[in-house]
Amino acid sequence: MIKLQQAFRHRYGPLLVLALILFSLSFITRLTLLIISWPNLELSFLRIAGIFIIGLFYDMVVCSFFAIPVALYCWLMKDSWYRHKWNRIPMFIMFFIITLILVINVGGEIIFWDEFNVRYNFIAVDYLVYTNEVLVNIWESYNIPLIATGIAIAAVAIVLLVHKKIYASQQVSMRFARRTVFFLLFMLLPLAGYFLVNNRIKDISNNNYVNELSGNGIYEFGAAFWHNEIDYNKFYATNNDTANFRILRNMLQAPNATFTSNPLSIERQIKNDSPEHKWNIVLISVESLSGDYLAHFGNTENITPCLDSLIPHGLWFNQFYASGTRTVRGLEALSLAIPPTPGQSIVRRPDNDDMFTMGSVLKAKGYDVKYIYGGNSFFDNMGKFFSNSSYTVLDKRDIPDSFIHVTTAWGADDEASFNFTLQQCDNSFKDGKLFFNHIMTVSNHRPYIYPEGRIDISPTYQSVQGAVKYTDYAINKFLKDAQHKPWFNNTLFVIVADHCSKSAGKTDLPVNRYHIPCIIYAPQLIKPAIENRLVSQIDLAPTLLGLLNLNYTSRFMGYDIYNMTAGNERAFISTYQDMGYIHNGEMVILSPQQKIQTVRPDFKTGVNTPVSPSDSLIKEAIAWYQGASFLFQSGGYKFPK
Repeated sequence: MIKLQQAFRHRYGPLLVLALILFSLSFITRLTLLIISWPNLELSFLRIAGIFIIGLFYDMVVCSFFAIPVALYCWLMKDSWYRHKWNRIPMFIMFFIITLILVINVGGEIIFWDEFNVRYNFIAVDYLVYTNEVLVNIWESYNIPLIATGIAIAAVAIVLLVHKKIYASQQVSMRFARRTVFFLLFMLLPLAGYFLVNNRIKDISNNNYVNELSGNGIYEFGAAFWHNEIDYNKFYATNNDTANFRILRNMLQAPNATFTSNPLSIERQIKNDSPEHKWNIVLISVESLSGDYLAHFGNTENITPCLDSLIPHGLWFNQFYASGTRTVRGLEALSLAIPPTPGQSIVRRPDNDDMFTMGSVLKAKGYDVKYIYGGNSFFDNMGKFFSNSSYTVLDKRDIPDSFIHVTTAWGADDEASFNFTLQQCDNSFKDGKLFFNHIMTVSNHRPYIYPEGRIDISPTYQSVQGAVKYTDYAINKFLKDAQHKPWFNNTLFVIVADHCSKSAGKTDLPVNRYHIPCIIYAPQLIKPAIENRLVSQIDLAPTLLGLLNLNYTSRFMGYDIYNMTAGNERAFISTYQDMGYIHNGEMVILSPQQKIQTVRPDFKTGVNTPVSPSDSLIKEAIAWYQGASFLFQSGGYKFPK
């Protein structure tokens, strides 16, 4: 104890004080998250030890970065000034600011874990970019004045608790040359942390909760920030491009498709023997609508009565899987029909203009093509992406105030968006034009606020069940209103989720967390049926164009599932780093550092059981993912001029 007290009486003693604060708060955070996740951990003594030992390692790395401003201060401050009493004021302020950030992080990590069951990741980075929506959403969801007061009091209390240890370093003198040596030695720590450490060291278990607890949220945030775009060829298992496209062209072959002669292309002519159908399409992509919200899949809360009632009257996809965990991934899959590529969604990337989208195909056929969003389309780069790829973008700013009942950080209530969509459909019909309107809902998003009196769950409870039921109500009202329109009998209504409400599970890529509802409803056009084959979110666009019997030049990587080779059914699921390919009951997971796993996923529990690797399945997985990256990077997914 005496030696430890002496350590505080060193010019760089404040670094030790900072470590004490950060390690204590990180331990509290990790222990809290462990208690929250206890039922999912399947713990043993070694796993608990691993969580805290490896967690301490990441805490040390994070501490080395937080300590840089403190080390700079200790190094550069003139010795006589440093030892003066007035120096306690800037030191207190510096430690208060750092401690305040760390205390805020404790609360932030707990809230983020409650929402996503993981440490900070790509989602947190995106939320940092779109601060207006996020900060307003937080204000609407929580008692911020009370929380802010508590955080400030906690930060002051912590600094007061250790202030004597901070000021102990003023009792000794150290010349500049010696201070420089200590500073340079210290800087080796953050440099080593930056260049030698990655966020895969924590992956000590097959249980994803254990791995996440072993990490550090601040470190995970930094890793996601710096690696928001990942070069597939550099970090993932690869194959020869020619071999990849040979596999892709074989799997995409269809009776009505003729490929071009370019061996590094999937471009093909879709030609049908019968006339095209002149049908409208209204595509509703629903925010965070998990499959397990539906009674059809076992839910007992009766929160999707409309969707459940539509199943016997539409074309229902029983095994339909989202490709990612974010809205931008869902929009990417639904518009581009391309497998997810590592890192950021194409919707958010540079050079994503003039892409080959469902909208560009239909616009070339004379359709009115619109993307309608209840929020600000600046969010997630939606407006720029869709407007540059053949869509007319309409968002909250275009919706008449008279349509809007409730507004949150994410936008207007879903009823407003649907009523506005009815107006757009009417306008196109009056102009004698076919239309394709893609609507993105917003109400099923925290703070889960919606108009009063619509459903039997009050919005004052701010529950996800209430938000889901309200969105279901709004869809039902939209369809009933549309039934009175002259264009109703000539329109395909498509209802599909963008992604599930939560994507984390006990294992990496739990397939049950990607299971979403999808139905095509058109009583006068489509014969009701239940499609039990495995279908990927990227298959919806070409399948819809297939139902229209459309002739066009396709660059889609998705299937028209009613014109595909039997047995080629497959699905793609992903995080921003791990790419999953599901085929014939097995899944290949491609990860950075050329890591490959082959597992048998349980579609009900999400548990992945390792199996012997299949060379052909691995080559297929690589072909799809590397091929998607190649096409995007090479411009092969642009709309042909």
